[in-house]
Amino acid sequence: MPPSHSLFDAGARLGLSAADLVPWGPDAAKLERGVLTRARTRQGAARLVLVSAMTPTPAGEGKTTTSIGLADALTRLGECACLALREPSLGPCLGMKGGGTGGGAAQLIPADRINLHFTGDFHAVTSAHNLLAALIDNHLHFGNPLSIDPRRVLWRRILDLNDRALRNIVVGLGGPTDGVPRETGFDITAASEVMAMLCLASDAEDLRLRLARSVVAFTTSGEPVITDRLGATGAMLALLRDALQPNLVRTLEGTPAFVHGGPFANIAHGCSSVIATRAALTLADWAVTEAGFGFDLGAEKFFDIKCVSAGLEAAAVVLVATLRALKLHGGALLKELDQPNQAALALGLPNLEKHIENIRAFGESPVVALNRFDSDREPEIELVRTRCQELRVPFAVTDHFAKGGEGALDLARVVLAHAGGSSRPFRPLYHWADPVPDKIRAVARIMYGARDIAFTTSAQRDLDQIERLGYGQLPICIAKTQNSLSDDPHRRGRPVDFDVTVRGIQINAGAGFLVVLTGEILRMPGLPRHPLAERIDLQDGTIVGLR
Repeated sequence: MPPSHSLFDAGARLGLSAADLVPWGPDAAKLERGVLTRARTRQGAARLVLVSAMTPTPAGEGKTTTSIGLADALTRLGECACLALREPSLGPCLGMKGGGTGGGAAQLIPADRINLHFTGDFHAVTSAHNLLAALIDNHLHFGNPLSIDPRRVLWRRILDLNDRALRNIVVGLGGPTDGVPRETGFDITAASEVMAMLCLASDAEDLRLRLARSVVAFTTSGEPVITDRLGATGAMLALLRDALQPNLVRTLEGTPAFVHGGPFANIAHGCSSVIATRAALTLADWAVTEAGFGFDLGAEKFFDIKCVSAGLEAAAVVLVATLRALKLHGGALLKELDQPNQAALALGLPNLEKHIENIRAFGESPVVALNRFDSDREPEIELVRTRCQELRVPFAVTDHFAKGGEGALDLARVVLAHAGGSSRPFRPLYHWADPVPDKIRAVARIMYGARDIAFTTSAQRDLDQIERLGYGQLPICIAKTQNSLSDDPHRRGRPVDFDVTVRGIQINAGAGFLVVLTGEILRMPGLPRHPLAERIDLQDGTIVGLR
């Protein structure tokens, strides 16, 4: 049966009236700007719950469904809860991973609109980013008064689709009227620095400052060229005006959800916007958010970048695990995951244990949520429960995919008991003022379990330039494979005796961090042999085949 809750009912749970919302169709709305400056009127301090996960596998872990199930369960228990989640990217929706709205009885609506074009935020980011790229090439065409070195233009174009053929291209071909020939390429929109700036900005003026200071190229004498010198800041901000406002939707059970911003955690900082998180904390008593991929990626950046820059703290960290993923990390084959295999399960537990250690490295105390599948068996569940008890970690089994909020009530009760008091101050892994190699080494050793880091010659040149230009005090955003704690995607479980290779460092001065490229990580994914786009269709006005 269709849900009986309306979007305005969801808004009313947060104290929002119809005048506070700008409808975007019947099932989505943007917040009016004045709402974001509203003083908190609820009793007590709102609490922020971060949902993260063990190292992801093709078997799936279910951070988003767990986040939704937890928020629905908190609502069922009489708490005022609100979600703050990222917007899905078209790339994975049409590629291999699928959408980002949850599933089963724990999902956001309208799932088809959220997973595809939604309210146009991704398109606004793409347009603003590519406007700057066009202005750079236009500047080169009309005499290049800033003496930009065409070989050292950093600002690539972006597209919210997986398209490996656009990773490396040549522009400006065709003759004198068609621009200056140079090598460049495309990244996916989720990797855009504009996306990161949008998600880390506190308001429009903060976003203006971030856009203005972004380093887009170098001159022939090696000096940085920033956005403001190209006269692009104002027009980019204008294109992003509506994208700054958080989007309000709801779960199947009517729990309100702000879905805003969409950086990937393997190539960006992987968190929803600061604006949406603060809105949830202002309007609700419990704000449930997530960080992309495993704790070593999105959650590390959530704490070391987002929380430090925005002054946020988490009251609880939920670590999602599945028996299927644990077995895969223990050496089981993907086709065998539905079969009992306690040996593989036991061998996979060290991956979960490492992520528990990682959470504690920040001074946080984790809650493990075992996302239950139909094929799960009690003896195997008990094996994980017992190990969590030995580690003194609160544990709950969830069945929210099948039962919605009802299936996450045990988890909600554990979270309430665990985070009922004041939040505990977290400890960042490093200080922003630390030397860049020390910051990278801290993350690699503590989060990944690496012996050390190794710089390529190219990365060392990048580091020397960063120090010369005075950007060394920025935090680091490590781009690393999501499939392993190491920088080798084929090393599952808990790898040991490895170094992390740094092959380049990019300055994202607008976002306010340095992007550290490791291993073979790509900022423009490709499509699989049979992408999900082949299954999607429009039938009688209804989109079918989305996953």
